[in-house]
Amino acid sequence: MQKSMPSQCNLLTSKDKPLDYLVIAFYHLYHLENPEKEVALQKKFLASLDVKARTYVSKQGINAQMSALRADGEAYMEWLLSRPEFKGIEFKIQPHFEHVLPRLTVKTKKELAALGVEVSIDERGTYLSPAEWRHVLESSDDKIILDVRNDYEWELGHFEGSEPLQCTTFKESTDSIARIKQRINEKTKVLMYCTGGIRCELFSSLLKKEGIENVYQLHGGIIRYGEEEKSKHWSGKLFVFDDRLAVDLSDEKAPVIAKCCHCSASTETYYNCANMDCNELFLSCSDCLENLLGCCQESCKSAERVRPFQHSHKPFRRWYNYANKKKDLCTLSPGQDLSKGHH
Repeated sequence: MQKSMPSQCNLLTSKDKPLDYLVIAFYHLYHLENPEKEVALQKKFLASLDVKARTYVSKQGINAQMSALRADGEAYMEWLLSRPEFKGIEFKIQPHFEHVLPRLTVKTKKELAALGVEVSIDERGTYLSPAEWRHVLESSDDKIILDVRNDYEWELGHFEGSEPLQCTTFKESTDSIARIKQRINEKTKVLMYCTGGIRCELFSSLLKKEGIENVYQLHGGIIRYGEEEKSKHWSGKLFVFDDRLAVDLSDEKAPVIAKCCHCSASTETYYNCANMDCNELFLSCSDCLENLLGCCQESCKSAERVRPFQHSHKPFRRWYNYANKKKDLCTLSPGQDLSKGHH
């Protein structure tokens, strides 16, 4: 295994469950003429492996989140590293005790992350290593710190002094550019970060296109920062788009900053509304969750298609995982996908 494979690949065990799986996140930006060919290669290699993934391929490159049995995950990473076009690829790896994604999905997309604006992957912000990022955070430099994630991610955890772009989807982030321009001068450092780095790559390119030159991005994203700098200048948990929903940034205890949307008690847990036609993502304490039977509001409790109450924080699966568990769920349309894009 090459040096770009981090030490997190070592098999770890907890006192109750062996961490036999690897949760792997990566992206690689390169000019790709035939995304469909790459999708076919990916599917062929993964066909015999115990891997579940959400992998998108475009003319900009590849972006993926996956969980895999340890040996299969390592085999997959070895395969990518053996291919010249993936030279320099970096993996973020976390051990876990089970799969964190529901299925294997590999497909082409127009954009690796849905920004909705064409950008050049050749013109991006300057990388800051985790150590350099911490140093700039601690400096007195003229700067603004942008959290290039969705509002609900920022609410759960963020860097001290950072500000959200006030968006619920990445595409809405473009609305913030005019506000950013009004607040900076030629000496202002525009710092940005996101979970793994892909959104910063695209958003920094957009800012450069708009004439903002002093742009910097956290290399490797929040995940890499947690590996190298622990929880320094970070509060709360990290939101992730898989079954875990929230993870600790490091083994250092970070303060809880999120609050229950009903009673404002401290909480770190997101849920999907049990009303399958709502599916709202919301923060809740366990007491309020039970009182509302897993729903985000009182009116959702009496909706036609409500998932049986459970304390599980896992995001919704497709309709057929619940349809035969309760008679009134059997009216769900066979083609209906109830995972509304939060995860």
